[in-house]
Amino acid sequence: MGPIKKIIYNCKRATFLIEKKLIDRLTLREKMELRIHLYGCSVCRIFDKQSAIINKMVQQLFKSSNDAAVQLDDTFKQDLQHRIEQELNKN
Repeated sequence: MGPIKKIIYNCKRATFLIEKKLIDRLTLREKMELRIHLYGCSVCRIFDKQSAIINKMVQQLFKSSNDAAVQLDDTFKQDLQHRIEQELNKN
């Protein structure tokens, strides 16, 4: 398989690059690989848009939570701790 076909049919690499571009800069080669893949893959184009929206929403959530003091109630904490312990003790 030639290098272009590897790019075109590699959704795993495309999703990695989509996520990478949200937190870091892509190299010129990575930008071209992603652009080529997105040109032919509608599923990854949708993932790209959804990923950007989710990232923006998470950033807004963290920004708003930094503005106000958010605390969990004790019963929620205890329930969460219990669930974590159950998962860790599963065999």
